[in-house]
Amino acid sequence: MNKHLAIVEDDPGVRAVLEKCLTGDGYQVTALPSGAGVKHALSKNEIALVIVDIGLPDIDGLTLTRRIREEHDVGIIILSGRRELTDRVVGLEIGADDYITKPFEPREVLARVRSVLRRNERSRNGGANSEKHARYSFNEFTIDLTSQTVHDADQILVTLTSGEYKLLEAFVTHANRVLTREQLMELVYVQDAAAFDRSIDVRIGRLRRKLRDNAETPRIIKTVRNSGYICVAKVTRL
Repeated sequence: MNKHLAIVEDDPGVRAVLEKCLTGDGYQVTALPSGAGVKHALSKNEIALVIVDIGLPDIDGLTLTRRIREEHDVGIIILSGRRELTDRVVGLEIGADDYITKPFEPREVLARVRSVLRRNERSRNGGANSEKHARYSFNEFTIDLTSQTVHDADQILVTLTSGEYKLLEAFVTHANRVLTREQLMELVYVQDAAAFDRSIDVRIGRLRRKLRDNAETPRIIKTVRNSGYICVAKVTRL
């Protein structure tokens, strides 16, 4: 079955272009003019990815993105006329997988959609490598590469996005080794690297907060100035 996508865009012209290019590529599409119907669409359909415009008439697109990320395991791409780096960083901070600025080429949208869907699919399914069938402990956490889950010492699940999980997996399986931003992008995104490497910094910031790791006195992920990052935690294979 073709994957089901949702578009949340108030501009009818932009919405029509997005719907045409996505349905033309074989996707099922639910197109919405505002954020009002998003909750219903996500609850009634098995939606794999949502494209969210920031400038919606009834709700701020960033607020909507945050709510979707908190409640649903779907891909999220923000669509915006705002080009400043700060806006992109904020979008990634709240959980978006990618950020596309207007005006855009439909082919670029298709490429970004495919990229996010592939990354999320890899994250859910894992790989054939035997290294995937392993569990590691680090500090008070345990990561299971088969189920792709992370639990703390009280066996409480740590909720991570696919990008955050892939970063943590890269650090744990390359402990005590400095990884540059370029290496992290290759490990996390394979050939689907994001357009700017600041996305790595943003995701590491989010990951640190979820692991209760202070950047000033790191116990897990340490910044190596002018080089990249290193996992300084003691990692044990279980």
